[in-house]
Order: sequence, then C-alpha cells, then structure tokens
Amino acid sequence: MASGTPRLERDLVFSTIPGYRPLTLDLHRPAGPGPFPVVLFVHGGGWMVGSRRTFCFFPADETFGRLVAEGWAVASVDYRLSGEAVFPAPLDDVRAALQWVIAEASAYDLDANAIAVWGESAGGQLAALLALDPDTSIRAAVDWYGPSDLADVPPAPTPVGPPSREARLLGVEPTDDPDATRAASPLHHAHAGAPPFLLAHGLDDQAIPHRHSERFAAALRETGVDVQLQLVPGAGHIWSGLDDSATVMGPAVAFLHRVFGSLRR
Repeated sequence: MASGTPRLERDLVFSTIPGYRPLTLDLHRPAGPGPFPVVLFVHGGGWMVGSRRTFCFFPADETFGRLVAEGWAVASVDYRLSGEAVFPAPLDDVRAALQWVIAEASAYDLDANAIAVWGESAGGQLAALLALDPDTSIRAAVDWYGPSDLADVPPAPTPVGPPSREARLLGVEPTDDPDATRAASPLHHAHAGAPPFLLAHGLDDQAIPHRHSERFAAALRETGVDVQLQLVPGAGHIWSGLDDSATVMGPAVAFLHRVFGSLRR
C-alpha cells in the first residue's frame, strides 16, 4: 500500500475543441516518487449526464482512494455528452485523455507504459472501445455493467425519450443505422491481441441486462483474449443493492495487480 498524503490536481485541461467547452480531468496520485501506473477512469450516465467526480455510488475513499492507496494514479475524465455531440465524439475525447496522460507522464510522474482503462455503464462502453482500438496503448480494461451491443439495450427504467439514450448518442435510432450501431458496440470489436478484460455485472441489473457482459465475455474468449467475468447476485445497475464496495472493488484491483504484476508500494 502507498503511504503518505495522496495528491489531487483538479480541472486539468486535456483537450480544447473549437466550439465546445474545454475538457478536463482530475488526477489522483499517491504520495512519494513514481512513476505510477495509471487508471484512466470513464464515468457513466447514459452518455447524457455524469461527471468525472463520481465513481458509481461508493464513497470516494473506497474508489479513487482505494486505487491510490494501492499505488495507482487515477485520471478521471470528462467527455462530451450526447446533448453536445454525437458518437464518436465521446470516444475521441477519451482517446484524447489517454494521449494527454502519455504526453504528460514525465511531468506528473506517471508510467506511460502501464495504463489501464476502467469505465462504468456508458463509460464502460467507451472504455471497452478504447481498449479494443489496436492503435491505443491500453494494457488492461475494467468494464462495469457497460452496454456491449447498442442494438440490444432495453428502454431506460426511467424514460428519457423519445429519443432513447442510444439514439441521443448515435444521432439516430439504432434500428435506423445498423452500421453506426455496430461501430459503437464493443461486442462487434472483439479481436485477437486485445488486452485483458474484467467484466463485472449485477444479476439484477434492469438498465443494462447482465447478458451484455456475458455475450461480450464469450466474444472476447472466442478470440483468445484473457477475460474475467464477475456476475454479482442481488446487485442492480450502478451496484444498487450492494452494501459492500469490496465485493466488486477487490476483484477489480486484484485483476489489475495480476495483469501488471507487482506494483511499487
């Protein structure tokens, strides 16, 4: 475990796109010298809402703080929401955040060769797509209850439309543009040579059914990718109904340590 007082730099601008707000990230770092391996964290919110300040409903010391205590830096990023720009804009933004981490690694004592991506819900979809991009340097991915097939997402438990969450993301209903829907669906991008994945999903999830992670895990395994699937009884979306964060944080942290080996403590 890392010791000392962790450091937090907020509102670091990683991308400036003409006509849009500057995109920023919060950088959580352990105390002491690095370089530190990095988790690039992507928040959820149906591509419509959400903030880099939140990590499902768990207290920050059990999420950002837990990772920092384990020796990781966490770059928690914002991206353009569906009311601002349609896909692939949010994926482009997450990719820009990754490029910033790599470019600024020496300035912030980060290890540019040890970067994992972790997303939840809509952020899980973006994290998975980033990890599956052959041109990125992501070495591991944690996808919590992310939609893997945008053609198979049920209506939101709390209606948001029409248009649906997916239509707001794509700019068109998924049934009206199958090519765009496939492009935004991690299930259809599984390929040999992709980094290891941890997929975790609640068995009581009504927003994004657990079949999304099960089908995605099967597709990854068919290509020979190292994939770990955790199905959590009694848990709904955003881990609702789950009282103990260790149930899901513990396996995810263990997965990162397994993939990256023994980290500096």
